[in-house]
Amino acid sequence: MRILMIAPQPFFEPRGAPLCIYQHIQALVTLGYEVDLVTYPFGNDVDLPGLKIYRTPSIPFIQGVKPGFSFAKFPLDLLVLLTTLQRLFLGRYRYLHTHEEAALIGIVLAPFCGCKHLYYMHCDLSQLVPLFMRRFLLVLQKWMIRKADAVIAFYPEVASTARRIAPEQRIHTLLPFPVDEGLPPASEDNTACLRRFWKIETGPILLYSGTLEHYQGLNLLLHSACIVHASFPDAHYVIVGGHDIQIKLLKQLAQKLGVINNVHFTGQRPLGEMPHYMALADILLSPRSQGTHVPLKLYTYLRSGKAILATNILSHTQVLTPELALLVSPTAEGLAQGALTLLRNPAQACALGKRSQDFARKYYSWPMFLEKSRQIHEEFVSLVQ
Repeated sequence: MRILMIAPQPFFEPRGAPLCIYQHIQALVTLGYEVDLVTYPFGNDVDLPGLKIYRTPSIPFIQGVKPGFSFAKFPLDLLVLLTTLQRLFLGRYRYLHTHEEAALIGIVLAPFCGCKHLYYMHCDLSQLVPLFMRRFLLVLQKWMIRKADAVIAFYPEVASTARRIAPEQRIHTLLPFPVDEGLPPASEDNTACLRRFWKIETGPILLYSGTLEHYQGLNLLLHSACIVHASFPDAHYVIVGGHDIQIKLLKQLAQKLGVINNVHFTGQRPLGEMPHYMALADILLSPRSQGTHVPLKLYTYLRSGKAILATNILSHTQVLTPELALLVSPTAEGLAQGALTLLRNPAQACALGKRSQDFARKYYSWPMFLEKSRQIHEEFVSLVQ
């Protein structure tokens, strides 16, 4: 059975939306489906049996797309539409799967090509756009949810949003599994090698992984590091992720704050290295300051068995509880006091890590994700019979 999937993302890149798309494709091909993916012209190819990637033509002045809203998406999405039309003309499909704003393409084209349309709702799109576009996006999003044949929501709050908009719609919640599941575990040699590479001889390590967009709260984190450094001068912060310009600006801030020698920016690292960095950490950080979208890294953090320090906002509390993480106010002072609490109480940190790991093993795993995917797609396929 062949599926035409439309993903307006750089595929593949090691960040939230592309990683989620990869997980869903991995489940589909494991379940015996064949997936033809229409996506942007940039990103790394991946080797998954049953997956064929069809990229749009490139646009000379667009070299990439940042997370969240970007005006670059408008011309790129037009090319996605044209490439999708080409695929529909050349091949016969019974199932059309769309991610994010590509649902607009799906609800327009699905009736004409005789396809059933499954919409993967990553987030509330109206929250990502400037204020002057929000009302328009709200109307479009309602249409996207109501006109799809079924919806897969990526986290609890977005599922609640979809159900408020369309109470009669088939809405499924399918949470991710840790992206490092299945990768070889880190050894003591791996972590010792990383310590030597980053010139961290002694002291605890507080680690952040993810993008360096403003809503991730890295400015707050660096300000909090000043407070922590006063009590724990040998504590080191390792920041994994980000692009050169973002790193340069954050390094300038760290220099200004006087903590540059205790903050290490790795840039983007291959997915295969993540178990090594998780093992390196004593505390895992998620200082996000706003939003409702659950960071994908939380599932990897939970699986790691390390103590999690996160801000007490909806992005985190849909998954994290006080039993699984230390939740603090989204301020520099809150992050600093949280870090100091865990550094001064290693037994508390160890207990948090153990509970979170047990929780992840029970609720977030590849076998559970695959079984839930099987149930959803069997129901979806039955709509076509």
